[in-house]
Amino acid sequence: MPIVPDLAVEVVSPGDRVYELDGKQLDYRHAKFPLVWVVNPRSCTVQIYCFGKPKIRLQASDELTGEDILPGFSVKVAELFPATA
Repeated sequence: MPIVPDLAVEVVSPGDRVYELDGKQLDYRHAKFPLVWVVNPRSCTVQIYCFGKPKIRLQASDELTGEDILPGFSVKVAELFPATA
C-alpha cells in the first residue's frame, strides 16, 4: 500500500478461517499499520495489535481506547456487542 491507514478494524465473520485471519495480521504487520483491532462477536473480545508492542486481548469488561491514534476515544468492549451486554 502506498499509504498506510492509522487504524484497521477487522470484524471476524462466522466463515473466517484462523489461517486467513493470521495471514491478514501478518500483512498488517508487514505494512506497519500503527493500530489494528480484531473484533470477534462470537467471543465478545477485541484483540489489539499495536505496531512494535505485544498483542493485547480485551474482554467484555475491559475498555477499548484509541491510544494516540484516536485520542479521547473510549468504549467498554461489552458495548460493541449489544446482544450480549
